[in-house]
Parts: sequence; structure tokens; C-alpha cells
Amino acid sequence: MKEKPINSIPGIPVLILGLSAIPLGLIMAVIALVNIRETGQFDPVFIAWISLAALGVYGLSGLYMVEPKQAVVLSLFGKYVGTTHATGLRFNNPFFTKKKVSQRVRNFESGHMKVNDLGGSPIEIAAIVVWEVQDSAEAVFNVDDYESFVQIQSESAIRAMASIYPYDPDNEKDVALRSHPVEVSERMKNEIQDRLIQAGITVIEARISHLAYAPEIAQAMLQRQQAGAIIAARARIVEGAVGMVDSALESLKEKGVVNLDEERKAAMVSNLLVVLCSNGTTQPVVNTGSIY
Repeated sequence: MKEKPINSIPGIPVLILGLSAIPLGLIMAVIALVNIRETGQFDPVFIAWISLAALGVYGLSGLYMVEPKQAVVLSLFGKYVGTTHATGLRFNNPFFTKKKVSQRVRNFESGHMKVNDLGGSPIEIAAIVVWEVQDSAEAVFNVDDYESFVQIQSESAIRAMASIYPYDPDNEKDVALRSHPVEVSERMKNEIQDRLIQAGITVIEARISHLAYAPEIAQAMLQRQQAGAIIAARARIVEGAVGMVDSALESLKEKGVVNLDEERKAAMVSNLLVVLCSNGTTQPVVNTGSIY
């Protein structure tokens, strides 16, 4: 079911006519009724004045208010008639059932959900979803409660999305929950939109608001992250130390400071690497004799 527009009548003129017609009709009807009792003859004018008052009541009962960014879904005896977006005081058939639907931008934050990532590790995740009603007819008639539908389906999509990515990437090219927030948010938005499109809902934005390992493995994963950081730092230190040693040997050779055979070069390389890669302060040993 798709939304279709329907015209409505401005309500201010109807309000003025209704407020004027009711007292005028009742007063004149009472006067006509008194004349009928005095003369003993029925006066058709009495029916006319009663009809005028009833018409005023009819007009007032068909009035309703429409605020900005709000749609009113109209139905007659269970049949969808149309939707009006005209703001202000409006008038339609009083027998129409009127359902107001807000089309303002709304958001909600899901609760902290425990799910398993791609590697099977339990994690906690929560997300913020920004959405709005695009088709008021689908939101009213395709689902029972579109607000509850948005929340439940969004949380289901977040769970499904979290299970297809690892928490941390195994290498730089892998997309992971922690390291690629833009890609993950776009995938999450598409997952939620696919589930909400039948309710006439448009997802504007979806992003992770909370991401952490589950408490039972948080300490172990923290140690794993620390170990990975230490290994990466060591690899960078060794890489830099090798470059410095190579530069030192080349500089000594070019300037002719000292000529070293392969054995002495190996000893020098070993000593330099120990000095450059050591965590603590090294203790030098001074050789006062011949280098040979």
C-alpha cells in the first residue's frame, strides 16, 4: 500500500461558520418552536433552523490540526482514503478516521547487545539509528506499531551485521568493527534499511555507539592486544636498527676510518644491534689492546 494525497478544506472558515451557525440555529429554532406552540400550527422554518445548527455541529466535528512535518492518514470504515500534509486547521468528512503520523527525523540508541563476531569472540555492541517516516500509509497499515517495528528490526540487523566482521583486523586490508567505522556504519545502515523498507521507513544514519569485548574475555583480549602492540613495536625497532647498522658500516668504509674483516664486521653488527634493540642501558667494554 502506497501513500496517495487527498485534498482538505481550510479549517478557519469552517470554524467561523460552525461557531456562528450553531447558536444562530438554536436561537431561531427556539423562537420558531414558541410560535408553533402559540399558533398551534407547524412552521417548516423550525426544521431549517435545526438543520443549520446540525450543519454547524457537522462542520466542527470534521476539524483537525496538522502540524509541520506531520501527515494525517484518512480512512473511511476501514478503507484507506488518502493522506494529507497540509498544515494548520483543516476540514474533512467527520466520518473519516484520522491517524496522525510524525515525519520528523527521530533517533534511538539500542541497548548493549552481546553477540559473537566473525571469529566467535563474544562482544558487546550498541548503535544509534537515525530514521524518519517516508510513506505514512505503509507505516500505518503494513505494520501494527511502526515505532516498535523500527526498534526490533534495527537491533536484529545490528546483531546480524556484527557477526560478519571481526572485532580486530587480522591484517590491514581486512574490514573490522573497531578499525573501519565508516564501512561498518554504511553496511549497518543498508542492513537496517532492507528490513524497514516495507514499513515506509527511511534510515538516514546508523553508527556504532558502544563496542567492547564481553567482560568474560576482556582481560585476555587486552593481553592479546598488548602482545600485538609489543611485537609490532619490536619489529619496527629491529627494522630501524638494521638500517642504522648498515648506514654505519657504509660510512666507515667510505671514509676509510677502519678496515674490518668479515668476523669483525659480524661482531660490530652484533654489538650495535644489542645497543639499539636493548630495553635497558648497555654497559660498554673498553678494549685497550689491539683489535686483533
